[in-house]
Amino acid sequence: MRCLLPASLLLLALAAVSPTSVQAQAKLSTTNTKATNLWEKAQEQAKNRDFPKAIETLTQLNQKFPSLPEPFVMKGSMLKAMGENQAAFEAYRDGLSKTPLNPTRANDYYTLGELAISFGDYQTAADSYKKYLKVAPKSQRTLARAQRQLLNCEFAVKAMANPVGIAPTRLGEPLNTFHFQYFPALTADNRFLLYTIRPTAQVQSNEDLFIAKQNKDGSFAAPVSISPVINTPYNEGAGTISGDGKTLVFASCDRPGAVGNCDLYISRRTGNNWSKPENLGRNVNSVEWDSQPTLSADGRTLYFTSTRRGGKGQEDIYMTTLQPDGTWSLAKNLGEPVNTAGKDMAPFIHASGTTLYYVTDGLVGMGGLDVYRCELEAPTRWSIPQNLGYPLNTFENEASLFISSDNRRGFCSRSRAAEPGVKSERDRPVELFGFEVPKQVQARETSTYTQGRVFDAVTKKPIKADVQLYDLNSDELTQFVTSDPEVGDYTVVLNEGRQYAMYAAADKYLMKSLNFDYTDKHSFDPLTLDIYLEPVRAGRSIVLNNLFFDTKQYELKPKSQTELNRLIQFMRQYKDIQVEISGHTDDVGADADNMTLSQNRARSVYNYLVKQGIPEARLRFKGYGETKSLVANDSEAHRQQNRRIELRIL
Repeated sequence: MRCLLPASLLLLALAAVSPTSVQAQAKLSTTNTKATNLWEKAQEQAKNRDFPKAIETLTQLNQKFPSLPEPFVMKGSMLKAMGENQAAFEAYRDGLSKTPLNPTRANDYYTLGELAISFGDYQTAADSYKKYLKVAPKSQRTLARAQRQLLNCEFAVKAMANPVGIAPTRLGEPLNTFHFQYFPALTADNRFLLYTIRPTAQVQSNEDLFIAKQNKDGSFAAPVSISPVINTPYNEGAGTISGDGKTLVFASCDRPGAVGNCDLYISRRTGNNWSKPENLGRNVNSVEWDSQPTLSADGRTLYFTSTRRGGKGQEDIYMTTLQPDGTWSLAKNLGEPVNTAGKDMAPFIHASGTTLYYVTDGLVGMGGLDVYRCELEAPTRWSIPQNLGYPLNTFENEASLFISSDNRRGFCSRSRAAEPGVKSERDRPVELFGFEVPKQVQARETSTYTQGRVFDAVTKKPIKADVQLYDLNSDELTQFVTSDPEVGDYTVVLNEGRQYAMYAAADKYLMKSLNFDYTDKHSFDPLTLDIYLEPVRAGRSIVLNNLFFDTKQYELKPKSQTELNRLIQFMRQYKDIQVEISGHTDDVGADADNMTLSQNRARSVYNYLVKQGIPEARLRFKGYGETKSLVANDSEAHRQQNRRIELRIL
């Protein structure tokens, strides 16, 4: 949120604007004595910095001589300088409607256009910008902006005539109990909502991070401070949380030892406790303002907003990734087409990792900051951003947007409608809103998740394990999380339409190989899956679920590469063990044929390992045909379980 304008700066603004306004309005378009006396009185009051009295006098002029444009325009300029934009808009509009097109009014036309578009009066705004463009000198710096704003007006009128979805609705109690609340973010399982609060509109009121648990019916429990370790007497602003709810990155300002005035900090949760926040360092933070972070589902890719030098505009979006040694890479500007010459802010990366949402005023939209979406087309290439349309975008400055992993529910923050007595827009409360996500707004890929706990198969105690997810079609590591060392829980996000290999591994344990095939869109529900890891000990075995063969064939298919590489890593990690590669089939076909097929499939895996440098003395292979079924061969699903390759420690 922007800070309130200090009183000293307000006086400076008035001092700069008012004399110019007085000079511009030195001549009144009437010789009526009463009118000229009031006009001169107002000018004198303005020169003496008695602005409330000057506005009062100008209002008398408006009431007694409503056809005179000059008092309206002068009053509008003073009200605008004082931050009373609604009243300023009305004064400018009333004044300029009473006078023919006049080149000396160029700046006033531009000002009215800016005020009108900020309140969603696109017709008045368009008319004002057109007048400005007709009479303004070609040297005016604001010509390009006026042309862009005119395009915004045209876009907005069309967008409002063709709404996308329905307008977000305010979230009910117990949320929205503070003066400001914004930057909502959900964990991948939709259980916890993280957001930023500021209790009051006072300048000295600091931001804090709060979290609310979502109930099964979609309602939320009362929000609580995320942790006394996180919320301190310093300012803790925009935050983001990983899909598993274990990694938190947030912005904090003016902390001792900071790199810049606002830096990004990281904290990790073990059990129910958050670690002491650590500054992300100079690879990520700059001497300028760094804030508004968003984490990928596995907490290993971070996007954020920065005002550092070298960007496309004043605010740009940057990205950094967690390296194998635990450090973060040097932050890189996302570049075009995401970043523009305008303000590019508040990024949100969907849990799928393939769709980025952010706000910008550097592209044609509804005026001000609008929300756009773009898709990841290659590791470093994004598609052309698309405006989300009306009513998610309005004439107001949009602040942030969040869409759940399943693409069903969205969250955003908005200013409450202006109320009587609230003169400054900065005093208007900001609240959390929710909406059903229309198809056009959804991320390119819908996500689900699997979660559970990792245990020692012998002691049944929870253990810390690396849980890695690979896309089998590309052999790409798409997620890497770690189960909690105290309770063993983990959460991994999976995308619709993909086939995955998932591995759980810990030191001195056999890896667990799991397969998730989501190419069938009819089965895409969240899974609860506890994992039991066998110790590396003679007689222990695992099923290798990501080795693939065509029916009745024994040549390994290309997508087996991920599993084969993991086998090689395992054999190189435990150099003293010997293993048997065991082949098994279902009961379809002749027994002898099944025995031969299982033997040949086991041999294929054996040969691959030998070719990759694993000594033959450490390996053996054997086919068991259909003699060691895991389950009855009474369904295709069961037969599929029985068709397998196992790894057994000798």
